[in-house]
Formats: sequence, structure tokens, C-alpha cells
Amino acid sequence: MYNNGSIADVETDDIESEVGESMYSRPLLIKRSNTTSQIAIVGANVCPVESLDYENPENDLVNEDLRLRRKIQVFQYVLLKWAFALIIGLSTGLVGIFSNIAVENIAGFKLLLTREFMQKHEYYKAFIVYAGCNLGLAASAAALCAFIAPSAAGSGIPEVKAYLNGVDAYSILAPSTLFVKIFGSIFGVSAGFVVGKEGPMVHTGSCIASLIGQGGSRKYGLTWRWLRYFKNDRDRRDLITCGAAAGVAAAFRAPVGGVLFALEEAASWWRSALLWRTFFTTAVVAIVLRGFIQLCSSGNCGLFGEGGLIMYDISAAKVVYSAPDILAVMLLGVIGGLLGSLYNFLVDKVLRTYSIINERGAAVKIVLVITISLLTSICSYGLPWLAACIPCPDKVSTSCPNTDVSGNYKSFQCPPGHYNDLASLFLNTNDDAIRNLLSTDTAKEFHISSLLIFFGAVYFLGIITYGIAIPSGLFIPVILAGSCYGRLIGRLFEPVSKLDVGLFSLLGAASFLGGTMRMTVSLCVILLELTNDLLVLPLVMLVLLISKTMGDMFNKGVYDQIVKIKGLPYMEAHPEHYMKNLVARDVVTGPLISFCGVERVGNIVHALRSTGHNGFPVVDEPPFSDAPELCGLVLRSHLLVLLKGKIFSRDRGLARNKILHKIAELDFAKGKGLNVEDLDIKEEEMDMHVDLHPIANTSPYAVVETMSLAKAAILFRELGLRHMVVIPKSQGRSPVVGILTRHDFMPEHILGLYPHIRSRK
Repeated sequence: MYNNGSIADVETDDIESEVGESMYSRPLLIKRSNTTSQIAIVGANVCPVESLDYENPENDLVNEDLRLRRKIQVFQYVLLKWAFALIIGLSTGLVGIFSNIAVENIAGFKLLLTREFMQKHEYYKAFIVYAGCNLGLAASAAALCAFIAPSAAGSGIPEVKAYLNGVDAYSILAPSTLFVKIFGSIFGVSAGFVVGKEGPMVHTGSCIASLIGQGGSRKYGLTWRWLRYFKNDRDRRDLITCGAAAGVAAAFRAPVGGVLFALEEAASWWRSALLWRTFFTTAVVAIVLRGFIQLCSSGNCGLFGEGGLIMYDISAAKVVYSAPDILAVMLLGVIGGLLGSLYNFLVDKVLRTYSIINERGAAVKIVLVITISLLTSICSYGLPWLAACIPCPDKVSTSCPNTDVSGNYKSFQCPPGHYNDLASLFLNTNDDAIRNLLSTDTAKEFHISSLLIFFGAVYFLGIITYGIAIPSGLFIPVILAGSCYGRLIGRLFEPVSKLDVGLFSLLGAASFLGGTMRMTVSLCVILLELTNDLLVLPLVMLVLLISKTMGDMFNKGVYDQIVKIKGLPYMEAHPEHYMKNLVARDVVTGPLISFCGVERVGNIVHALRSTGHNGFPVVDEPPFSDAPELCGLVLRSHLLVLLKGKIFSRDRGLARNKILHKIAELDFAKGKGLNVEDLDIKEEEMDMHVDLHPIANTSPYAVVETMSLAKAAILFRELGLRHMVVIPKSQGRSPVVGILTRHDFMPEHILGLYPHIRSRK
């Protein structure tokens, strides 16, 4: 063994209990006696999250597999990639249709039942029915999350974003998470919470892609042997990227926006071939959605109609603007940036509070959900009583008052010929409320006081709802609040503006989205695909740029904040400023266990049992080399496969041909399912030797110890690495200084080593 280096990343399944807590404790110090070859663990640097292997290994087994692979196998591999993209698109589109139909019918039945009691002037019974339905749906969603898949709570976008960055958080893409995400989202949105199903759809698409890409689930006995070629993190990452894009396309009917969302927000690594497959996946989703929209438009989907799949068509509005309109749009951008940064700040505080509450158990989670549900029901049913009844306008394209489940001009408690504008917003699904706010040629429909009340309620409820134990998206609450204050600004600028108030609502939604999520290109295209109006493109671009710039002055985007709250070691695109003043060797904190090219079995088993390291340098020493030199890097999972095969010898000799004959490259796909406890090594086999050369990655990415830490961080992220070897600058020293993993680049780790850096900020 070699005794110089740093710690490597570790593996553990205990994640949920660690989320939100500090990931760093004492450095790992390993002492080894030259005479006894014993290893003693003095401390531990345990992180609860495993990193992914996005690097293409180069070893004898991989090279032999590539040499023997026939053209037909290569063709099948490429064909399967496109077939998977097709299946992901079809599956995600069908799930999106199912979710929309379910939400529209469940929420529609609830609203119909409430309206029947309202028409009989039995207002208390109407509230009991309305709140009771909401409580039952909310409790169902909470029970699913609390007892089956706690990781399904929230939108799931931060977790998907972290996974595509290289973080393998426990169970975020499991089949149980997929099940709860679908049905929990349906129940939560139908319960009237100020949440959306759009964020969960991104997570759902990613779960579908993960399930397909790994050939099923080993845990549930659903595996397909002929899909074993895809049991690697690189192909799985590409499929999950396609799934995330498909989720956006299914949620917003925005195929191009889905591709751009995956590129701008979700993926940390991109290439042109992935762009083509992602675009193909979202195109399949669009075709599936279009087919079902035509089917449902004829009334074959119950209460579900054309409005169920989000489409806010404002193309009928005349887009003509002048200097006062530009000033109003700029004001919207500033307001969106300020409100968005405040929203992110408050969501951060609420999430930290809820994380403490939710630690007390499943029952407490459900009680919290029921409490928020009751509060939401009181606001949705009670606040419309504050609004005065408004006479129906003379010329309207729809009936007034409206007796349908959805739409404008809700009568509520008003006499014939009158409507309640707040009821038109509160007693609707969130999608229909947005559609009402974006409606054109209805400038006087909503009073300014009603818009203020609705904005305050939605802003407040959106903050306190996100973080409870239900699948919940942020897109719809943000669009709802943004379109409300956008319409309010439109009413205020009505004397000097030529823009329709419906267009102001759209621009307000864009400003709030930019102020909270800090995306530009993808949001711009999504909004254009939603509203079917290209003429408003320059204004949407302007308001997004202003709101994002304003929000960035105060804090990070909401998804970046949630990633940090969850304690996921996410590698940022831009390293921290103080990393430029540090070099790679400065964060190497402890000796590293390394192996000889031909190592004693007992040493390997002892190292695997006593440490959680996942990467070990392999160093050749005489007689295999003239001087100590780095031979490569070997992974824990590969060592377990090799030890399980028991290709041992009593002499310290090379056994390349024997290993290549007994173990294939595809066997490494099974390595992640093995543990040290699965090994059956006899006592006499401990003194035997095993050749590590055939399984060692002979070309690991390495940096010189004097490289800037900022530069090393950029390389680590852009290349999608799990381990980065640090080598000495001068000759005559040990060939390995240490190993850097993503945890060595985390601010918590660096500031723990150099606390004086914090004081300089």
C-alpha cells in the first residue's frame, strides 16, 4: 500500500437523516505500519451522498470489450438509445395526459358539489364540503409522501439538477418515488393548494427515464438482461436529461422550451448528440399531447376539456406599444426582481423551519399538510366574501354569470346578472385562474382591490405551502402571483398604455419567473409556446433580463437555494472567488490508501471494510517498474467484482489473460449492488495476491499540485469527474499527492480548513 494522498468520496445509504446538516466532520487520517501493514482509522470524513461515474474508464477489460464488439452490437446500442428516447416521450406524455384528466375531473367534481350548495344558499354546508374534499385529498397526498416515498415531496427539480451534476442522492429516481410523484401531485393540485404539477412532471419524466435506462428495478425484481449495456451512469445521465425535457414539454405543451430548460437549468453537461435525442423526445411528447387534446375536445374525457392542458392563448390581443409601455415593462422587471428575491428568501426560511418540523415523524408531516390545507380552504372560500358583486358587462364572449366549473364571471353569492371577481380566481383550478388573469379584452373584469387581495393571498400561500410533504411545483404559484400583479400594473397604466391588460399579466408572470428562478432563454420560449404570441417576444425578453439582473443582486435562484438546503454537494458553474488564491494541494487533507499493481487480498479486503473510499490509486513498484509510478485508479465496485471472482494467485505475478477470460466489462455493472459483506473470502485466501492492472483506469484525469483550485473545479465539473488525481510537480517524490472529489471543492470543506478566508469576504 501507498501512504500519501487525500480522502476519496464515500458511500452510504443513510441520506434522509443527514439532509440539511453539515456534511463535513473531522478529516480522515489513516496510519499504516510498514512492518505490520495494519490500517487504523483515526477520524472520519463521511458525506451521505454518493458521486456518479460519468468518466469513460480506460482499462484492459473495456478495451477488450470494444475490440470484440461487432458492428451489429454497435448498431443495436445506438438503436436502443433512440428507442428509449421514444419510450420516454410516449410514457411522459401519457402520464401528463393522465395527470391533467385526473386533476380536472377531481377538482371539477369538488367545485360542482360546492356550487350546488351555494345555489341553495347553504353556504356553511358548501364550505364544509369544499374544505372536507380538500382535506381528504391533502391527507392522501401527505400519506403517500410520508409513508412510501419521502423524497417525492417538493418539485423534484433541484434533485434532478443535482443528479445531472453528478450527485447520486438516495431514492430520488426510485419506482416508489415515481408512483408517489404521479398520484401525490394529482391529489395535491386537486386539493386546491397553491402548487403546480409542472415541477413534479419534470421529476416524473426523469424517474421514467431512470427506470427505463437501468433496465428496470433490481429491488422490485423488474430487470431485463438485454438492457445491461445501459447500466452505467453516462448513458443513464443522458436518458434522464431527455426525461427532464420531456417533463417540461408535457407540463407546458412546450417541446422547444423543454429542450432549452434541460440545457439552461437542469443539465451540467451537454453535447450535440444529446441535443438531437432530447429534441426528438419532446417532439414525441408534443404529438401525444396533441392527439389527446383532439380526443378530449369532443367531450370524451369527462370534465376535462381543451383547457386542461395549459394553453393561455393571447394571440387575439393587439400588440402595439410606445414609450410609456416600455417604462411600464421595465417597472415590471424591477418589481419582479425584488419580489422574486424576497420570495426566495422567505421560501428558504420556511423550508429550514419545515425541515425541523418534518423530522418529528410521518404523523407530524400529515398534520402540517392538513393545517395548510385548512388555511388554504378558508382563504379560497372566505376571501371572495370581501368582494362586492359586479354587474355583468354588456358585451362579453362568455356567459355572465358563469355556471360552468371553470371560467370567468363566477356568480358565487351574487344575485342574477352579477358576478364575484375574487370567486372567479379563488374557486377555480390554478390553471383556470391564470387563464382568467391572462384573458384579453376584459380590462374592467377585476377590481384593483380584488387583485391586491388575491396577490397577497397567493404570494403568502405559495411560500408556506412549498416544503410540506406533498409533491408541489413552483411554476404555477409564481405564474399566478406574477400575472396578478402584472394585471394590476396594467390597470394602473391604463390611461397612458396601449397594451391590453392580458399582456401585462403575461409580462408580470415573466418578471416573477425571472426574479425567482433566474432563467431567461428557456422561460422566454416556454411563455411564448404557452401564449401563442410571438409579437410579445421583445417585451418578454426585456422583462426577463431586468428581473433576473435585479434578483441576482440579492440572492441565488430558488432551485439553487433548495439544493443547498438539502445538503447536496452541487458543483457550481463558477467557482468561489477565494478558490483562485488556493492550489490543489491546499485542500488535500489526509493520507490516502493506495494499492500496488499486484496487491495482497487481505490488504484490499481490510481497506474496503475499514474505509468508505470509492477510489484507490494503483502504484507500480519494483519489480513491475524501475521506480514507483502511478499505474491508474481502481474503483471500489470494480474491486468487489474482482474479489468475488476469486482470481487469486500465491505468487505476485501478472494475471491479465486469466482475468480477461473470466470477467467481462459488463460484469462491472453489477458492482454497485455488491457490498463487502457479500464477499466470501477464506482465511487462507487472504495471503494470496490479485492483479489489479486489468481493471485499473490507466488514464485517470490528473492535475499538478500547483494548479489553481478554481481551475481544477472547472475541469472537474466540465468533465463530469468523480475523482481527480493530484500529482507532484517535482521528480523524486511519491507519484500521488492525493485525490480530489467533489466534496473537496465544497465551500463548507474549504472554509473549514481555512476559516480566515471567510473573514476576508
